Amino acid sequence: MATSPIMEMPARSPEMADRRFHMAMALAMAFTIVAGFSLHLAMGRSSFAVPPIFHIHAFVSFAWIGLYLAQSILIAGNNAAWHRRLGMVAFGWVPLMVAVGLMLIVTVMQRTGGPFFFDQNQFLFSNPAHLLCFAGLTFAALKVRRHAGWHRRLMLVGFAILTGPGLGRLLPMPLAMPHAWHVNLAIVLIWPAIGMIRDRMVSGRIHPAWLRGIGTLLASQVLADLVAYSDFGIAFTQQFVAGTPGADRPMEAFMPPGMAM
Repeated sequence: MATSPIMEMPARSPEMADRRFHMAMALAMAFTIVAGFSLHLAMGRSSFAVPPIFHIHAFVSFAWIGLYLAQSILIAGNNAAWHRRLGMVAFGWVPLMVAVGLMLIVTVMQRTGGPFFFDQNQFLFSNPAHLLCFAGLTFAALKVRRHAGWHRRLMLVGFAILTGPGLGRLLPMPLAMPHAWHVNLAIVLIWPAIGMIRDRMVSGRIHPAWLRGIGTLLASQVLADLVAYSDFGIAFTQQFVAGTPGADRPMEAFMPPGMAM
């Protein structure tokens, strides 16, 4: 029986080394997300007594984490056939991630006004921008899935965006006010930066997919900030939370009464 060239790939080939690197990165990013949410739950900062959308979002998001991990492990294990089959799930799951994420943003904004260490208007506009950026990069990666170098790097940048909430729960974000959102974003970009450094060390060049992914994310943030801090963005945010508990907090990042760092 004929054996495909993929199955004959040497275990120590540059391609296999690249696959294993991306698997290690997937594991590290997934661990960061799980650690952040677990820490808040253990410290009593999070609770299961929340509206259903929180639980739906958790299920959808952690299922995506599981899918990304499974895909990374499958291809690192040279199981390309199952990698391709399972990858088809992404075409339906990414829109679900966006829809559920947007519903959660609405609930959080109107329920609490968002985390106190973020400006309300920035939180309201930047979150959808990042969600759409994740979806755009992931679909771009799926479109070029026959080009492995582009595919796995765009997927990594898209997944890195999802580590933001986990990192925000691990780091002392109040100390970064009033620039907490941008500080969190800068730390998220460490993930693709690691990939760029490795590319440079291994091949002597940085794959253009990194620059495309990072550039897309930064452009989405600039656009979100321009809208959020415009007269329209401020007025929209005020109207968005009007008549809800979310309107009870200041629009600017603030330190809650009685909380000391």
